[in-house]
Amino acid sequence: MAQFERSIVWLRRDLRLSDHRALFEACSRSNEVLPVFIIDENILEGLKKDNRQVEFIQGCLNELESELAERGSRLLVVRGKPLEVLPQLVKKYSVNAVFFSHDYEPSAKLRDQAMMSALKKMGVHSESFKDQVIFESREILGGSGEPYKVFTPYARNWVKTLELNKAEHLREYKPNLKKLISADQVSGKNAHFADLGFTKAFLFVEPGEKVARKLLKGFSERIGKYHETRDFPAINGTSKLSPHFRFGTLSPREAVRFCYDHFSAGTKVWLNELIWREFYQMILDQYPHVEKGAFKPPYDELKWSWNEKKFQAWCEGRTGYPIVDAAMRQLNETGFMHNRLRMVAAMFLTKDLLINWQEGEKYFAEQLLDHELAANNGGWQWSASTGCDAQPYFRVMNPISQSERFDADGEFIRKYVPELKGLSSKRIHWPHEEGLFSTGMGDYPEPIVDHKEQRLKAIAMFKK
Repeated sequence: MAQFERSIVWLRRDLRLSDHRALFEACSRSNEVLPVFIIDENILEGLKKDNRQVEFIQGCLNELESELAERGSRLLVVRGKPLEVLPQLVKKYSVNAVFFSHDYEPSAKLRDQAMMSALKKMGVHSESFKDQVIFESREILGGSGEPYKVFTPYARNWVKTLELNKAEHLREYKPNLKKLISADQVSGKNAHFADLGFTKAFLFVEPGEKVARKLLKGFSERIGKYHETRDFPAINGTSKLSPHFRFGTLSPREAVRFCYDHFSAGTKVWLNELIWREFYQMILDQYPHVEKGAFKPPYDELKWSWNEKKFQAWCEGRTGYPIVDAAMRQLNETGFMHNRLRMVAAMFLTKDLLINWQEGEKYFAEQLLDHELAANNGGWQWSASTGCDAQPYFRVMNPISQSERFDADGEFIRKYVPELKGLSSKRIHWPHEEGLFSTGMGDYPEPIVDHKEQRLKAIAMFKK
């Protein structure tokens, strides 16, 4: 295997130093390694200046800068278009090889292919590695030799494949950080998102690898009851690790090793959620048309409605359905929405308001701190009944019964819809009874649609 004098490890959505495959390979096969992060101007166009994901990334970069400085090394952060900037760095620092992690989003795959082609023309070796999933692409196939379209058999095969060679699949890649380049060999001041006018944004969870591992350790005390608590938004029953998986401050291998070290009924369910994440990454990679349309193409012909006023009411949490409004206000205020409520809110938009799922997908993409294309697209298509292994179109969640079941005392609703805090636990789920508007509801709106009527319209729309 070739040994290189100096290499670059190109960091993207793998912002950590531990259990890092590309960094491990770079350090194993190079005399010196320069870690680089590029603030990609192609991606930043059109983003709000108080973007939560930008804030999270900057926090992760700050931690990495500090960690590397303590080791006498340097993280180089530059701004520009990767296909222009990285070749310039390769020339400037006499780099022989570039290492990075796989990405499965269509635009990222095109970018990486173009980058490898450009580096090859320069005589520079480039190599990428699986790092954000345990199994990727066509590693988990059905009996026909094709990728799965249904989750349950995929998950069963995923676990079976893992068990066949668990030690290798869950191997910990420990980079030799002594190979990192010395700081005095790297010139220039690091770029910051603030240079582009980005401002502070609220984060519901702090960034960085240290926080990720602290959260994982804290979750060990609750994971045993995860299967009992995960659906109740007023309970601290989930891990809050989704942004850390999104930006790679926690290795998926470490998360699965954690599951085996803390095995319980709750752990089994949490592991299943990790497999769902990989399932959607595989779907996006193998069926990239889902980025622009329905997984099942005939559903692209659905005659969705459009009503600007109702869409804005949904966005702002002013639909008159308390659990939907609480969910949307949580999203707008914090950049987080509980997973159960993501399904409720998404199904309300698509099955009650009859608005195209792509409008909701776009809004979630703008608001969610943990947004990643694969999971967001998969979740929306599941709720809209247009995706693989989706909720059947005739099964429409009733937001009132969902509220009564998963927020029985109305604790979550009271937190995010304070206009209703004076109502009883029985009335708070559906406060629109005659005579109640004068008692404890403030200016809470009347319902913008009738659920029973809209459910029938949705079923009829799909039947066509």
